[in-house]
Amino acid sequence: MALYDDNLREKVRNLPSEPGVYQYFDASGKVIYIGKAKNLKSRVSSYLNKSNQTSKTSVLVKKIADLKYTVVSSEQDALLLENNLIKEHKPKYNILLKDDKTYPWIAIRKEPFPRVEITRRFNRTESEYFGPYTSVKFANVLMKLIKSLYKLRSCNLNIPNILSDSKRFKPCLEYHIHNCDAPCIGGISRAEYDENIAQIRNILKGNLSEVITFLSERESLYALNFQFEKANEMKIAADLLRDYRSKSTIVRSTDDSIDVFSFIESDRFIYVNYLGVEHGSVNKVHTIEVERKLDEENDAILSFVIFEIRELVQSSAREIIVPFYPDIQLDRVHYTIPQIGEKRHLLELSERNAKQFKADRERQRTVRRDSVDNADVLMNTMVGELKLPVQPRRIECFDNSNTQGTNPVSSCVVFIDGKPAKREYRKFHVKSVVGANDFASMEEIVYRRYARVLDEGLPLPDLIVIDGGKGQLGAALTALDRLNLRGKISILGLAERLEEIYFPGDSEPWILSKKSDTLRVLMQIRDEAHRFAITFHRNLRSKSQIDSELRKIKGIGPAAEKSLLQSFKSVERIKSADIKEIAACVGAKRAAIIYDYFHPNG
Repeated sequence: MALYDDNLREKVRNLPSEPGVYQYFDASGKVIYIGKAKNLKSRVSSYLNKSNQTSKTSVLVKKIADLKYTVVSSEQDALLLENNLIKEHKPKYNILLKDDKTYPWIAIRKEPFPRVEITRRFNRTESEYFGPYTSVKFANVLMKLIKSLYKLRSCNLNIPNILSDSKRFKPCLEYHIHNCDAPCIGGISRAEYDENIAQIRNILKGNLSEVITFLSERESLYALNFQFEKANEMKIAADLLRDYRSKSTIVRSTDDSIDVFSFIESDRFIYVNYLGVEHGSVNKVHTIEVERKLDEENDAILSFVIFEIRELVQSSAREIIVPFYPDIQLDRVHYTIPQIGEKRHLLELSERNAKQFKADRERQRTVRRDSVDNADVLMNTMVGELKLPVQPRRIECFDNSNTQGTNPVSSCVVFIDGKPAKREYRKFHVKSVVGANDFASMEEIVYRRYARVLDEGLPLPDLIVIDGGKGQLGAALTALDRLNLRGKISILGLAERLEEIYFPGDSEPWILSKKSDTLRVLMQIRDEAHRFAITFHRNLRSKSQIDSELRKIKGIGPAAEKSLLQSFKSVERIKSADIKEIAACVGAKRAAIIYDYFHPNG
């Protein structure tokens, strides 16, 4: 055991009896475990005690080749440093936290005239986040309420840049159907918009009383000034909020902010649920799954998770309800273990959420195990029905697309164990074929695909599917002959009209039952290859139409074209623009060329 080397024993003997964080390294110098301690010397020395070691701990101890430590001033500082170091190094033997990333947040973008939207991406530098919400339906209800109260923009325009030249822009459909106040044309001031965002922030925090009071005051003010239409809008908005509040679950009779954490164990995993209570109701919910790597104490795990979640949701609540005391006391925080009353009800509510999350995770793991078993059944079925030498774990399918010979392209899609592997999809420009020659295009693409696979040592497929009948299959076989791969890879053609399957050397097609799982997979991969090729072809065709309009103007290159399209959005707008507007984008000289091209009669 590496830890019993003299130099390590000496390091342990000289450790201070103070709070701190210790790191264990293996022989390669990699961090394998990070821990915190109220007393560094006592904690690290405990690893030397063979009688107290569990089997998991003994495995860790055998791999320790070196240790480092950092002394801190308090237990809370130790928890903070441990948390940061674990995120940085991701040690093998530390607990693994898995967030419930399926839950949505409501984000207020950090931008002029902010957008408000539901998202599952979390980046605190880009947005201010509220949630997460256990129910997408509940998040949608909140968003619907916000949109009914405030006419916010949903576009991704850079509003300040647009306002400097607002005459060039017209409000979109959202403005005309009264869903947006059109800040892009100055329809609402920055101060008014920010005032609306402040009210939305209060709604998302659960502070509805303040917003209702504000709306009622505005209603009275508008009524006094005989602006009865606006006064009615304020009344409707306030009534909506009162109705929403009456339907919300009120769990506290006071406005104090409280954090609630429950703790549910299973054999290998721990589930910690968090409820954030503000203004008397639950408005934040989050659950973390903890995978044990060693035999960590429950109170240490609870401390770590409390710190992690409070940092994530930016909580500053002074009271935390827990099922048992964590091993570290946070500054200016009071822990409560309730036995009866409202606080006990909150803890039970959190425990129900944790148990539900535990059941969902265990069900997901069962489904994943079943899907692996189902893949084996499907592979064996395909081997029998298609008379294949091996299970078709990796299937690649090819399709061509062109319009009367223009912009010819091809696609290759990949399915692994009957499921699409989209990262491995490939698209091809047909290079050596002129005009609409589907057979020659198929030969070129299949040859290029597997010539590269052989050159780069990539895995060959177990089965190749060609979209088409005898002609396309024959072209693909010619490509395989050139690469000396014929007979080494199974290949078939799937004709679309009657879903006929063609094999090399067979004059007559095979017909599988319409209920066959094998046929279902073949049709799915053929349809996916067709979709992928068509999408690629349409994009090329659109680009070529733009190119034909702008790039055939002598003196206008790709950079000028890009600048024009970014500013005007379409060729039609460029045609209708005056020469000064074009000059502001590409300069006077190019503007004159473009204007003369589109207006030959002056």
